[in-house]
Amino acid sequence: MSQTLFNPDWPQLLSDPYAALGLSVTADDRRVLKRYRTVARLLHPDTYINAEPETRERASQIFARLINPSYQKLGQERGRAENLAVLRFRVRRMSREESLNPQSATARQLMQTPTAEVDIFYEQAVAQLADTQYAQLDHFERITFELAELNLVYLRLKMGEPIIREKRNGLVAASTIRPVQVASPSVVESETPTITVNYAERHFARAREYMSASNWNLAVRELRDAIRIDPNRSEYHSHLGKTYLMQDLPIMAKVHFRQALKLNPRDALALQYAKRMGIQHEEPPIAARSSRGSGGGGFLGLFARRR
Repeated sequence: MSQTLFNPDWPQLLSDPYAALGLSVTADDRRVLKRYRTVARLLHPDTYINAEPETRERASQIFARLINPSYQKLGQERGRAENLAVLRFRVRRMSREESLNPQSATARQLMQTPTAEVDIFYEQAVAQLADTQYAQLDHFERITFELAELNLVYLRLKMGEPIIREKRNGLVAASTIRPVQVASPSVVESETPTITVNYAERHFARAREYMSASNWNLAVRELRDAIRIDPNRSEYHSHLGKTYLMQDLPIMAKVHFRQALKLNPRDALALQYAKRMGIQHEEPPIAARSSRGSGGGGFLGLFARRR
């Protein structure tokens, strides 16, 4: 293997295996494995079959020298604990020396984020950077350094917490966010749905932009994130169904078209494709619709209130 493509900065990237893989420091074993497989596909030789030999070699070296060693460090719980401890020690030292001065705009914005919103801002910032980390090899070093800086800032903000708990899902449900100071419990209840809609809608808006550019893979990611936050919006499911259909995944498409019609039998996009694909659905009986509209009791009333 040629040594000319090896960048002397790569060992520094490996000092934070979470950043090298494009993960937040809260990732558990499933998220680590899922991300490793994603990056493996992105850097696979078949992806660069039409690329220049130098580009193929660079992708191969990145995978061998950075991705595999990073996964070996994070694939087991003990390894994650050890590497997280090293990062937290580094943050404490930098805090004492007052040398933690983030350069990237994202890290600086995280420093200014209200305490109640730190987790969700951090997780979503990491996810967005990871989406483009290995899309173009010329940019991966800059993005990886930015991820590493983001991790350090997050750990600095969490210095008062003895444990950084792992999360199976990188996105923090917005309903878990609470303002630092609240006047009464009713205020929290009234504000929470607004936060949920905002974050889900952001993913939905980005998904539609990707769909308009025929970038179906990224559209799927954004729509999944939107559904994870707010699973009861029919338009999220119908758009995900269309995205799967454009990727020649009709079975997955049907699942989400059906779910969209369950949530809203009049969803225009779902109806359009249901007719094309022969998806059978039944219009709710008039009595059932009226009982839902009046907020009746029993199961129908329960689902009506949830919507």
